[in-house]
Amino acid sequence: MENNTLTITISKSEWDKILSENTDLKNNITELTSKVEWLMEQFRLAQHRRFGSSSEKSDCNQLNLFDEAEVTSDILVPEPDIVEVERHFRKRKNMVNDKLPEDLPVEIVEHELPEDEQVCPECDGSLHVMGQETLRRELKLIPAKAVVVEHIRKVYACRQCEKDECGVPILKAAAANPVIKGGFASPEAVAHIAAQKFVMGIPLYRQEQEWQRYGINLSRQTMSNWLIKATFDWLEPIYDVFKEILCTHKVLHADETSLQVLHEPGKSAQSKSNMWLYRTSGDTNSPIVLYEYQPDRKAEHPKFFLKNFSGYLHADGYEGYHDLSDNIKVVGCFAHARRKFDEALKGMSKSDQADSRAMIGKKFCDKLFSLERDLAKLTAKERQEQRQKLAKPVLDEFYDWLTTFNPPPKTGLYTAVVYAKKQRKYLECYLEDGRLEISNNRAERSIKPFVIGRKNWLFANTPRGAKASAILYSIIETAKENGVNPYEYLTYIFTNAPNWDIRDNFGYFELLMPWSAAVHRKI
Repeated sequence: MENNTLTITISKSEWDKILSENTDLKNNITELTSKVEWLMEQFRLAQHRRFGSSSEKSDCNQLNLFDEAEVTSDILVPEPDIVEVERHFRKRKNMVNDKLPEDLPVEIVEHELPEDEQVCPECDGSLHVMGQETLRRELKLIPAKAVVVEHIRKVYACRQCEKDECGVPILKAAAANPVIKGGFASPEAVAHIAAQKFVMGIPLYRQEQEWQRYGINLSRQTMSNWLIKATFDWLEPIYDVFKEILCTHKVLHADETSLQVLHEPGKSAQSKSNMWLYRTSGDTNSPIVLYEYQPDRKAEHPKFFLKNFSGYLHADGYEGYHDLSDNIKVVGCFAHARRKFDEALKGMSKSDQADSRAMIGKKFCDKLFSLERDLAKLTAKERQEQRQKLAKPVLDEFYDWLTTFNPPPKTGLYTAVVYAKKQRKYLECYLEDGRLEISNNRAERSIKPFVIGRKNWLFANTPRGAKASAILYSIIETAKENGVNPYEYLTYIFTNAPNWDIRDNFGYFELLMPWSAAVHRKI
């Protein structure tokens, strides 16, 4: 087959002359080149998100922005004493820290010779046990076991009154109130179902299938009713107390993520709702983590939730946080700023990354995070002083550097630079107080359990169910933050709250707080 393509070769000077005479052609070429570069950047970034590591850690050898010694130093570590030692070989340590708890019950399995073999092979005399040796220790796991607990109350009468034919007093023994009146749910059952779903991420339909394999027909509808009923009866009052205590703190963190609610009034099943998160910072020994369900992402929701709060609020760059009351000062997240430089770097080819502006911007952020690690053990006052001395010059140099160039629009570097410039007053805010943190990673870590659970159960059925989920996640994550086993904590609440009349007697709430001595004694 003949090739009818005609090839014309021209010199560079002739091509430049054509471009200079045809402005439209030159603009078209420039525009197409820019589009190709943007598409290649998006392609490389998509490939990395699909196949690459999600880590944003930097190679410590690449942190050298000013001086390698300065980057790798720790200002809190004193000069070491030099001691001469003899050369020796050290056995490599086993990094696995598996250990069986001391208080686990022990089941003894004895291995004996059969009676017909307990004969001496030399003289045919009978053998006796002269000692024993421990062969091994094994961890035996027993699957969940269901037991029917039948409550029987004794009724008492007086024999003497019966003989005298007068009115016979009848007394009944006291009995604890159930977690759900009229149902057969026990505190342990509701706590187990809640822990399986909201701690382990096991949806109710899979729990239903598991119980069926044990021969127990417990429907997902019944389990759902139990969770919602117990949540609004006994957990919501505790949630409200958590909220009151939360707003008395001076430093908080906030974040939000999407949630799908199938039957939400006025919205399609495919539309997105939001789960908001608010939590205490690292300046307290009684941490609180609260979730709040809302049908949208409007700024009015954090404004209403935090109406009684006054202090610093760590948040990302969402503008909804910037319209709160005058008593709240927003602290930006340098992890988000760093992530944008990291994404710009990942969108570039390997050969262009080393000396790129995206790499320089990321190194500035790395330097700030490195300083924070060095200052972690200082007091809040000392940390604030050291930040002014060490971190502020780096921040000033970073923003001076950002003014030296203008990256092309619609590129990853442009997005990173615009974000850093726009968020400057929020990003620099952490220098004001030693209690503040350089990032909002604390909130992102706390919202992660919900995100992981969402991948398993996918959606909520109704707004009431979404609200119950928010309360349950709040109770469970707060328990975990305080070092309390969520299942045992829920069992403790469902056992005691129905018998303490907590809605009318505020004094009982202190006994239900996960940091209280009463809880730690019981659990």
